Amino acid sequence: MQKLIDRAVTEIGSVLLGKETEVRLALCCLIARGHLLIEDLPGMGKTTLSHALAKVLGLEYKRVQFTSDLLPADILGSSIFNRETAQFQFIPGPVFTQVLLADEINRTTPKTQSALLEAMEEGQVTIDGLTRELPAPFFIIATQNPATQSGTYPLPESQLDRFLMRISLG
Repeated sequence: MQKLIDRAVTEIGSVLLGKETEVRLALCCLIARGHLLIEDLPGMGKTTLSHALAKVLGLEYKRVQFTSDLLPADILGSSIFNRETAQFQFIPGPVFTQVLLADEINRTTPKTQSALLEAMEEGQVTIDGLTRELPAPFFIIATQNPATQSGTYPLPESQLDRFLMRISLG
């Protein structure tokens, strides 16, 4: 396991320079089946870290840019009516992946932020009364801009508790 971690750190370090400690912490968080919150200014390598981590480990990766108009269904998915079958068909949202980057999570409303609570805690989501399992591993890396920036909403304590670690790339 140590050789695998060292190789992953080296490979990620080739695109994210000088952040070995932060890369190791992110890997530890993934291995421990937790979720990671990266708090920092824009342009510090948060997206680069998440994408490189997924790529190096061969995991499916999706990114959601959290904005003020994002709705819970935009993350979780929704059922749409299929005219051909005359039935509703579930279209999974980006949460159905192994590594999800929730980019600038504090730029969306608390209602949308809370859409991730069940996914983070239980590895599943309930939509239209049906519980759907998420892939394993399921790892959320959320980025958060400083609260002093305009257009941000603080993360509720119930959501902060779902993150195993909070780091900064600096």
